Amino acid sequence: MTSRTVQVTIDNRVRLMSAVLSATSWPDIEQRQHRHRAHVHARVTARRVADLAGHPAARTLQALLDAGTSLERLYTYALNLSWPDLRLAGEFAWAPAGWNDDLRDFCVQAGLVAWWAEEDALWQRAAEQMARVLPAADLRAFFEPFVGPVRQALAVMPNISFPSDTEIGVRLPGTLVCIMPPRIAWGDNEPWPFDDDPATIFRGLVAAYGRLLVRAYLREHAAELAPAARVPLPVDPAFAAQVPSWHEQFIRLFVMGAAAIFLEAAINRQEAEAYILVESKVHGATMLPGVVSVLRQYLAGYGEGRYAELSEFLPGFAQHLRAAKDMMAR
Repeated sequence: MTSRTVQVTIDNRVRLMSAVLSATSWPDIEQRQHRHRAHVHARVTARRVADLAGHPAARTLQALLDAGTSLERLYTYALNLSWPDLRLAGEFAWAPAGWNDDLRDFCVQAGLVAWWAEEDALWQRAAEQMARVLPAADLRAFFEPFVGPVRQALAVMPNISFPSDTEIGVRLPGTLVCIMPPRIAWGDNEPWPFDDDPATIFRGLVAAYGRLLVRAYLREHAAELAPAARVPLPVDPAFAAQVPSWHEQFIRLFVMGAAAIFLEAAINRQEAEAYILVESKVHGATMLPGVVSVLRQYLAGYGEGRYAELSEFLPGFAQHLRAAKDMMAR
């Protein structure tokens, strides 16, 4: 596949999972993490389904959230349901049997299909805003030096429901899906329209697709990268405590660094520098400038033919990152 296109989609299975999510403690969890106003559709949906908080579908989802089940897993489950009958394709050992039947009943009791029809103009506006931004995002060409040709279709769903503060990446057979909320505005302000802030869209796409692509790449090259994974990455203690796995540390560092590089290419250097500053100063990603420097080293070597692929560079990644951090600390 050579198309640059990222397809914009609106999927009822995602909307269903988000509606059930709004009947759990998730909206309160978001607010405890950082106060913001979710999209009006999300807020009204939460009020609409509040009486269904005790429904088996919502109770199951709450139990899964309490057990630490990731949003990526939950939405992968949703996108492996058929629509509208919600039959499950594949096996999900972590999901209780019959949850898909409960989700179908929740959808009927909440009148969600009729509700989405009432709110269609809001969803279509979000999709149109997203579509205006995407032509500048050649993500296939960007990721190829890192993971090889991207052969999956790329899809994105603008999400004006919950979660309202984070993007989700889902791998389906032949397709990578990014589920993305609009950029939040602090306090009581409404979130930004999607096309008012292309940088947030690009950052989210790089993060969602990058996590999926790099995780798969590391799995495919596990044997040859085993020695590299035994060398601790020079990350801050707080980061190491939060993300103890070498592989997950690398994935998180990669998507942050890749986002900065992509922002410079797709928009300008000032946008990339602003992103690095916010992540470093506000979110504590003090290693980000070093990561960007090291990824640029790899891209330069790749372009000059010194590396045929990322696996040839990764054994020295920790050493390169340590050197970059030392240099920037001087």
